[in-house]
Amino acid sequence: MNTIKNVNFEGERVIIRVDYNVPLDNKNKVTDTTRIEASKETILTVLKKGGSVILLTHIGRPKGVDANFSCSLIVDEVSRILKQKVLFCSSTIGEKAELMTKSLRSGEVVLMENIRFHPEETKGEITFAKQLSRLGTVYINDAFGTAHRAHSSTTIIAQFFKNKYLGKLLEKEVNSIDKIVNKGKKPILAILGGAKVSSKITIIESLLDSVNDILIGGGMAYTFIQAQGGSIGDSICEPDFCEYALKLIEKAKEKEVQIHLPSDVIIADSFSNSANTKTCSISNIPLGWQGLDFGPESIERIKPLIQKSKTILWNGPLGVFEFNNFSKGTIALGELIAEATSKGAFSLVGGGDSVAAVKKFGFANKMSYVSTGGGAMLESLEGKKLPGIEALN
Repeated sequence: MNTIKNVNFEGERVIIRVDYNVPLDNKNKVTDTTRIEASKETILTVLKKGGSVILLTHIGRPKGVDANFSCSLIVDEVSRILKQKVLFCSSTIGEKAELMTKSLRSGEVVLMENIRFHPEETKGEITFAKQLSRLGTVYINDAFGTAHRAHSSTTIIAQFFKNKYLGKLLEKEVNSIDKIVNKGKKPILAILGGAKVSSKITIIESLLDSVNDILIGGGMAYTFIQAQGGSIGDSICEPDFCEYALKLIEKAKEKEVQIHLPSDVIIADSFSNSANTKTCSISNIPLGWQGLDFGPESIERIKPLIQKSKTILWNGPLGVFEFNNFSKGTIALGELIAEATSKGAFSLVGGGDSVAAVKKFGFANKMSYVSTGGGAMLESLEGKKLPGIEALN
């Protein structure tokens, strides 16, 4: 991998593709700075080594120019996190943008306007990528969240640079996934939650070649239970994937991978935090009731599984953790993984909902690594080559 470890950036104008697609409240204040914080190490490394920095990012999915998605809204927050004044350029390409970037002095940083104000970006147009490349002399991709997209600024632009590198964040993401798929200390455990089996099929199949155990929770579990003849009441289920779930169980047996499902769940008579609840065997849920969280017996049963694991991937919560009354399973899981991590296990958390859960319940600093890119991480786990990374080789 082309990393920036031993690179001298003296006198270089370095384009860094970052992922500052951050949430803003109704007063245009950034409500979660994780992605900006995550880019800090790469930016400061370039500045320390004598370069100037040109930041390219997108915010949201604007249809053309839209003030609600302007990068000018986040420039103060970027300045605060980098502890230095960050300039802003209201253009992304063209004469004004080129003049401003060419006049940068060593140690200066400029944030360019939202790259997606140009529809050519998401189409991966080569002419647009070439115009972007004129802004700098070196290219670094540090936007893992968009590394699975062959967009102009994440992939196509790289061909115009002899000197192109992975940023520190991208390097950490790639190494973390490699620890799960190729280099993990065994036993390796994958915890997969979330609503749908259909969205995780290719991941489960790929992981069967790497892991020793797979724990299935969340809405996915009910499809597996129904496939095996259980009664799941009104719980979320994908009947079209029941047969496939049985095939996956068989494949797992052939590869000596253990699949673990909950034995009991907390059920509710409606999808609401104020619903009536009770504990029930997952295979005997009455009609009019739906499973919304892991039950106490299931939590006890996963303790030894997590304690013995040396490498743990967590993708997806065990229940509807957004409702306090159905967050116990996810919180217990977070506590168990945090404890295993403190005793030397490697833990990787990824995918929007599990990342939201570890942040909400204060586990983010107790995990080995929390991924910044949901879709990109999932595609990596599926064994796909990410165009944003391939372009740097």
